[in-house]
Amino acid sequence: MSENKKESVLAGFKAFLMRGNVVDLAVAVVIGAAFTNIVNSVVKGLISPIIGAVGTQSLDGYKSCLKSPCGVGPNGQPTGVEILWGSVLNATLTFVITAAVVYFLMVLPMSKYLARQEARRKAREGAQELVEITELEVLKEIRDELVAQRANGVGSGRSGSHDGF
Repeated sequence: MSENKKESVLAGFKAFLMRGNVVDLAVAVVIGAAFTNIVNSVVKGLISPIIGAVGTQSLDGYKSCLKSPCGVGPNGQPTGVEILWGSVLNATLTFVITAAVVYFLMVLPMSKYLARQEARRKAREGAQELVEITELEVLKEIRDELVAQRANGVGSGRSGSHDGF
């Protein structure tokens, strides 16, 4: 590989890393990984025991035997075919709780914040347009007054009244 091509590849890689999307994605992955521990603790410490009150304390204990005999053989190998639907339910609950917490604690407040910022920006733009229109109208009135004064022969000198000016 030539030296020039090596530099362009490195420059392209650096440009890729410096784009905002990559940095945002990296931050999201780190926060998501940390947040997963919290959600898993809530599911294992609160949700699973509440649901497991009708049976075992862990949802992972719920299973069905599809092909008998289910269990562990004398050699330590599992026998039969088990459907571990408790584990699937536990993973589904973890996902739903994670999605709900992310939505209600992150997405919803951020969208409300962005909507308020947009409304403020539009209000500032509207006020600025109103000021510009008002200034334009005042300038038009001044122009019309000056044209009217010239037509009447008033204002050709510096002395005398200025009719309101």
